[in-house]
Amino acid sequence: MNCEPNTFAVNVVYALPEQQKVISVTVEPGTSCIEAVRQSHIVDFYPEIDLETVKLGIYSRLVKHHEVLQPGQRVEIYRPLIADPKDVRRRRAEKAKLEGRANKVTGGKLS
Repeated sequence: MNCEPNTFAVNVVYALPEQQKVISVTVEPGTSCIEAVRQSHIVDFYPEIDLETVKLGIYSRLVKHHEVLQPGQRVEIYRPLIADPKDVRRRRAEKAKLEGRANKVTGGKLS
C-alpha cells in the first residue's frame, strides 16, 4: 500500500473463532485508535461491533479509544467475554477436587 507523505499504514483486526478480518488503512499522524477503526469500515462486515463501547488493544495491550497510533501498529477489536474467567477457573478447580485430581484442602495438584 502506497502512503502519501506524512501518512502511514496501520492494520485494524477483528477475530472470530472461525475467521479473522485484517484491514489496512492509511492514516495521518495524530490519528486515534477509534478513528482508524472507523476509517476501516469494519462495521460494514461486522455490524455487531458497537463503536461506542468496543474495547480496543494494540498488540494485546488494552488502550483507550483516543490513544494516538504510531506507524506499523495493529488495532485489535476485542469481542465481549462470554464467560467470566474467574468463574471458569473456580468450576475447573471444583471439578478437579471432586474427581480426585486435586487436594481437597489446598486445591493443589496431587503427586
